[in-house]
Amino acid sequence: MAKKTIDQIDVAGKTILMRVDFNVPLDETQKITDDRRIRMALPSIKSVIDRGGKLILMSHLGRPAGTGFEAKFSLAPAAACLAEILGQPVAMASDTVGEDAVAKAGALNDGQVLVLENLRFNSGEKKGCGEFAGKLAAFADGYCNDAFGTCHRSDASMVAVPQAMEGKPRVVGHLVAREIQYLSDAIGNPGRPFVAILGGAKVSDKINVINNLLGICDAVLIGGAMAYTFSLANGGQVGDSLVEKDKVDLAKELIAKGGDKLHLPVDTHCGDDFGDIAGCNKKVVAAGEIPDGWEGFDIGPETAAKYAAVIKDAKTVVWNGPMGVFEKPPMDEGTKAVAQAVADGDSISIIGGGDSAAAVDQLGFADQVSHVSTGGGASLAMLEGQAFAAVDLLDDTES
Repeated sequence: MAKKTIDQIDVAGKTILMRVDFNVPLDETQKITDDRRIRMALPSIKSVIDRGGKLILMSHLGRPAGTGFEAKFSLAPAAACLAEILGQPVAMASDTVGEDAVAKAGALNDGQVLVLENLRFNSGEKKGCGEFAGKLAAFADGYCNDAFGTCHRSDASMVAVPQAMEGKPRVVGHLVAREIQYLSDAIGNPGRPFVAILGGAKVSDKINVINNLLGICDAVLIGGAMAYTFSLANGGQVGDSLVEKDKVDLAKELIAKGGDKLHLPVDTHCGDDFGDIAGCNKKVVAAGEIPDGWEGFDIGPETAAKYAAVIKDAKTVVWNGPMGVFEKPPMDEGTKAVAQAVADGDSISIIGGGDSAAAVDQLGFADQVSHVSTGGGASLAMLEGQAFAAVDLLDDTES
């Protein structure tokens, strides 16, 4: 069932409590180094204030101890950044549910914005505390979830707050609506052939994803360091490559289950010094033939060509995890070839968050894919087929 969006409720003269993802990177001087997460929340923010609503924003930032204020994790820089982008003042509370937050929430006028201090300064956030959630819920006449990156979590702001606001409007923002549309449609009603590309370091991180996608995809392409665990499972030699020896039996099970659907690398680009990839000795070897003293750093050119051919015919592509050490040329070639194939195709292409999103952005393909997810962990959880309580309990559309 599709969820009601922020645009579909009346906000004029009302206070809306919106969970956003302002978990932005800060340098040592507390300056924001990348404000994309703030800018991506703008459509939902403007939907409220441009229609005469009062808006209270809440978010986490980093991993504070949960025992009170920590300057390096303050949301004050995010509030200042938002004010600059909006071209209007943005109030900043010095706490989350304390006296300052209560006073500033009560002083809001129509069209104004308040940012609460970091939710994780209060231990109740990570614990999903009902009492903490109730205090947050008391601020507002409606709730909006626009933080897809934490939709798979049971934090108070994600689950207990909307639970406490039963009977009031509880909706999704533009960002979450878009994520649900792309990811749930890909899983539930994909155009075919449906191809999944999975990379990254560990099989253990992607077990459930691989299992789920093998049941619904036409092809699953494996890259990244986890490919070496599969290689070991096939009796191959992996040299000093990063592997999970305790997951070899699991890899064997996935190989057996996957059959022709599961595509493993046929060659590997390797080197003899991870600390100096640019200057070390490098060579391409057949998969399973990495010598001692050498490490696999990327899929080889034959694998990249084979994968590109599969991707070319796809109608739906889901990609989570790079093919190699894309941050360090020339070991970005495999990821680049796959990204080029995705960009050149006519599929609905969905890029998982985290390293996949960074790779596509760094390599210049972000504008040539259908959707880049904002939540690595959340997109993985959705690809696993997990239900999200944070979304399920929000209001359904009438139709």
